[in-house]
Amino acid sequence: MKTMENCGVFGVYSNKDCINDLYYGIFKLQHRGQRYCGIATFNHELKLITHRGFVRHSFTPEELQELSGNSGIGHVSLKEKQPILLESRLGIFAIAFSGNILNSEQLFVDMKNKGHSFSSHTQTELLAKIIVQGNNFVDGLEKLSKKVKGSYTILILTQQGIYAARDPHGFKPLVIGKNRDKYIVSSESRPFSTIDVEIIRDIKPGEIVFIGKNGIQTKAYLENRRIAYCAFEWGYIASMDSIIEGVPVVRVRNNLGASLARNDDVDADITAAIPFSGVGYALGYYKESGIPYDEVFLIDRFASRSYLPLTQEERDREARVKLSVIEENIKGKRIILCDDSIVRGTQIRNKVLELKAFGAKEVHVRVGCPPLVAPCMYDISTRSYKELAAKQYSFNQIRKKISADTLKYNTVEDFVKSIGLPEKNLCLQCWTEKKII
Repeated sequence: MKTMENCGVFGVYSNKDCINDLYYGIFKLQHRGQRYCGIATFNHELKLITHRGFVRHSFTPEELQELSGNSGIGHVSLKEKQPILLESRLGIFAIAFSGNILNSEQLFVDMKNKGHSFSSHTQTELLAKIIVQGNNFVDGLEKLSKKVKGSYTILILTQQGIYAARDPHGFKPLVIGKNRDKYIVSSESRPFSTIDVEIIRDIKPGEIVFIGKNGIQTKAYLENRRIAYCAFEWGYIASMDSIIEGVPVVRVRNNLGASLARNDDVDADITAAIPFSGVGYALGYYKESGIPYDEVFLIDRFASRSYLPLTQEERDREARVKLSVIEENIKGKRIILCDDSIVRGTQIRNKVLELKAFGAKEVHVRVGCPPLVAPCMYDISTRSYKELAAKQYSFNQIRKKISADTLKYNTVEDFVKSIGLPEKNLCLQCWTEKKII
C-alpha cells in the first residue's frame, strides 16, 4: 500500500495583520512538504492563493498584500494544493488537512450514492463535504471522527475564527502557541521562535478547539480508545528544533545516538553524519563515545529533502546533488557514519561508497531508527513492502548491500526509552507491524 501524504498546517488568529506570520510559518514547515503551498485569510471576505513550489519562490509581495487579514491558515504539501475554499450550508470557509484517510474510497462512494458531487477527488474535499453535514462545525467534526479511519489534523478558517481538530489517536502533532497579540496553531513548534510566540500546549488527541476573539476554547473531546503518537516524527519527520508532546526532538535524537554508542566495540577516528537528519544521532554518539565529531559531507542548502519527490528517479537525483564529500576530513579515517533510517538502502550505499572512493579506510554505519519492516498507513514514510530493505534481506545482507564495514540499528525498546513516553501511547507500526487501526 502507498500513500502520498506529507504536509504541514499552520494557523494564526491575531489582533493585527497576520500575513507575515502565515508566510514565515509555512516557510518554517517547508520540510514537511515541498511541492505545494497555500494561504487563506479573512479580512471582510475569505481569500485564497495556492502555488506549486517552494514558499519563498512562490508568493509575490503583491499576493501577500492581497492576502492581508487578521486571521488565516496555511499549508505545505507533497501531494496537492491546500487550503481549499468551500461554500456550504454552514457558510463559506477554508480548510487545510494533514493526514491520510484509509477508508476514503469507500467514503467517496457512499457520499456520491447520496447525491454529493466533488470537483476534485481529494481527501481534503471529502473531509470538508462530510463536516458540513453537521449542524455546525463542531458537530460536523464529531460526525467526521465516527466515519473516517486514519490520521488527520484539520484547520478550518471561518469569519469568526479558526477550528482546529486532531484525530482521536493523535497520530500527527498539532501545537498551540501565543503572545499578547496572536494565537498560533501549527503542525510543529519550529516556527514559533521566528514569529515570537511561546508554546502553550499540544492539542490533545480527539480535541476540537476554537481560536477566536475569546482566545482558545475547547469545544469537544472525541472518544479516544488509544493514543498513538507517530514515533517517526521524533525519528525523522519533525525538525530537530521542534518540541512534540513536551519532548524536544533534538533530545530524542541525541539519546538515540548515545544508545548506538553504548557497548559499541568498533574503533574509529571520527563520528560523522549524513545531514541533516543524521546530525542529532551523530552528536549523541560522539558525546557518549568520545569519538570526535567531524563533517564528511557538505549539504547543498538549495536541494530538497531526497525522500520528498514522488519517483525513485527523482529521489536518486536529489540524493546525488544534495551532498558533496569533504575529502580532507576522510582520507585514511575510520568513520562512524550516522543516519536516521534505512528504507531501500540505495542512498546510504552511495554515500558509503563515496566516502571509500575518497579515501575512507572504514565506514561503520549506525542507524538511529529500528529497521523499517512495514509500510506506514498514516504518512509519507509509507513504502510498499518490496521497497523495504529490512523486509527483503537479512541483517548481514543489508550490511553487504550498503558496503558498510559494520552496521548497527537501535531497537524498538531503545527508541521508546529515548522518547520517554509510554510505549502504549506511541505508533510503532513501521517497526513492529502492529496495526493501530
